[in-house]
Amino acid sequence: MQSYTIGQAARLLGVSPDTARRWADAGRVATHRDEGGRRLIDGRDLAAFAVEVGQGAGAGAGDEDVSYTSARNAFPGIVTAVKLGDVAAQVEIQAGPHRLVSLLTREAVEELGLEVGVEATARVKSTSVHIDRA
Repeated sequence: MQSYTIGQAARLLGVSPDTARRWADAGRVATHRDEGGRRLIDGRDLAAFAVEVGQGAGAGAGDEDVSYTSARNAFPGIVTAVKLGDVAAQVEIQAGPHRLVSLLTREAVEELGLEVGVEATARVKSTSVHIDRA
């Protein structure tokens, strides 16, 4: 199972490392220490917490890494659910306060090694965008 440092978790949640540390100190997300003394969060625990944060108060926008792709709408996050069918699959990613769902082939999910707790980036490219006014 993949584990994440406080800094990595903060980036995935779209908050500062200080906020992620405070959440860990308050017991909102479980941590453990590696042999070097760094605090780590198990991927499954982080995925569950990302869903909670996304449904609750929401996280602020974090610093984006530079991306070298033509798809400009990149949402780095953590895989929170994978539903496999015989041919197709559904993958959910929590990227800060945003929940993204993608339908792709089972083969692609297996080749990418996607499972709950794994870091992934959802890239969105659309020919049609609709906007509703509140």
